Amino acid sequence: MLAKRTMFLKSSGTAAWTAAEAIAACGDHIIDLSIEEICSELAPSVREGAIAAINRNLSRHTDAVDLPELRNALARKVSAETAQPWSADEIAVTSGAKQSLFIAVMVLLNPGDEVLIPAPYWTTLPAQIGIAGGTPVFIETRHNNYLPKLRDLTAAITEKTKAIVVNTPSNPTGAIYNRATLGDIAQVAIDRNLWIIFDECCGNFIHAPHTHHQIVSVAPRVRARTLLVNSLSTSLAPTGWRIGYLAGPRAIISAVRALQAHTSSPNLIGQHALLHHLESADSAFELRLHSHVSDARSLGLSILSTLTSVPQPAAQGGFYFYLDLTRWLRRVNAHGLDINADDVVNVLLMDAGVVATSGTAYGDPVGVRLSYGIDLGLLDKALRRLAVTLNTWN
Repeated sequence: MLAKRTMFLKSSGTAAWTAAEAIAACGDHIIDLSIEEICSELAPSVREGAIAAINRNLSRHTDAVDLPELRNALARKVSAETAQPWSADEIAVTSGAKQSLFIAVMVLLNPGDEVLIPAPYWTTLPAQIGIAGGTPVFIETRHNNYLPKLRDLTAAITEKTKAIVVNTPSNPTGAIYNRATLGDIAQVAIDRNLWIIFDECCGNFIHAPHTHHQIVSVAPRVRARTLLVNSLSTSLAPTGWRIGYLAGPRAIISAVRALQAHTSSPNLIGQHALLHHLESADSAFELRLHSHVSDARSLGLSILSTLTSVPQPAAQGGFYFYLDLTRWLRRVNAHGLDINADDVVNVLLMDAGVVATSGTAYGDPVGVRLSYGIDLGLLDKALRRLAVTLNTWN
């Protein structure tokens, strides 16, 4: 028999076919808007750092689990971003942000501990919490522009509550937490002795006039009970390199690094490559990448504004459009049908040749997520097809 924890290891999406299966079945006219990354060339500084490390024949284990030089560079980065001093022993380098989140819950949670997660949520979070022995408790946000209300958070807290997850900009919704919301969450954490897991992996992609706020900057007193999660491979687009990091109190980071020593360290060449990028202080690539994402967002919003029964997504941050199909589904189902977001995803695949992600993967039966981190020409074609299909059904 398999271990009980394997019950949490479900597929990360609920669409009938994966993009690869769809393309194989339907041909090359399928456009994939379900991707979890920005399609981009590699930053020159990252490439140069990797090549230099290879030429130096660097192939051995790093100090314990990560490069001390990279932790120092990341401490300087987090210090600049939060306007507070951070040291290398408050930083752990991980194999991507997903590992950061997993190790965070592994060192924080005991069996039976509860973790509050605003919904819609990134689909991996409940699985990781379950594997760690915890229980996810979902806080509905659809009625409040995808931000949790203070009264809903406090009503969900029990004697078993251990932590609150904050993901801003949100994947999947693109919502950015404002200062007031972050201040409320911080005060609740302080008053009720809770941890905050602050996932800001898409924090580099903020769209005017919105602003990304660090919770430890908004409420410095909450720093002692906050873990910051971020990913260089998201902000710089080499997602396959799997380099993330975790910042937090020394005791927690010490436990994180001890646990990581018994699992897997981030790859050495990737660490050297991203260290070189940080030390080069060359922001030109990041500015170009942000400009591309911003252009894609503007293009997409223009096309999506033609949808007759779907409100235009806010897309405040990140690189996803999140469609609220509540009104659209109500009108379609009024004709005797009974469909939800899963069915819409299948319709888009078959009728429009567009691969999207159903909101049911994120705890939302009326949402659909679309990535705009792809080639602008393909994005234009995909969203125009999608608009025609949804407006025809409506």
